[in-house]
Amino acid sequence: MAEIKRCGWCEGDPLYEAYHDHEWGVPVLDDETLFEFLTLETFQAGLSWITVLRKRNNFRKAFDNFDYKKIAQYKDAKVTELMGNAGIIRNQMKIRAAVTNAREFMKIQDEFGSFSNYIWQFVDGQPIQNEVENYKKAPATTALSDKLSKDLKKRGFKFVGSTVIYAHMQATGMVNDHQTDCFRYPEVKKLGEKMKG
Repeated sequence: MAEIKRCGWCEGDPLYEAYHDHEWGVPVLDDETLFEFLTLETFQAGLSWITVLRKRNNFRKAFDNFDYKKIAQYKDAKVTELMGNAGIIRNQMKIRAAVTNAREFMKIQDEFGSFSNYIWQFVDGQPIQNEVENYKKAPATTALSDKLSKDLKKRGFKFVGSTVIYAHMQATGMVNDHQTDCFRYPEVKKLGEKMKG
């Protein structure tokens, strides 16, 4: 059997490869998953994604399965408790940002009907199909991620710089940045095309 061709960034790590094969770039429309990715990406700021991925289950347990309604209610005692949890990334500013972002997330839901409605409007409800030949040449930010980052910051979100937001757009399928020679590129492209009409 011929070896499967994947994007270069995930090769060699089974956890990374599984994430790449099943999640990365798949269009996400449900608010719960969008919030999970947004939270994990804010914790990633300044770190590698694999570091976050390895702690993902710990984050799920620590943060009430990413239930933003519960996280929005977290008080100082809960922040202190999380700071003592060695299974997650213990950065107080990021933990507090998760609480702030959960509150702002619900305000957006109230305004737009869902967070999904809000965020997908930035790409007109349709994934952008890029043609990345080598993952090292994929952009870290774009004019669109700049715009979305600016809007989220204006609304009170924390740790949502353009790089974090572009990573979010890649992960949740707002852009297809799989390498063109990756086996997932045409599959993910097809998923995006199904969203037309």
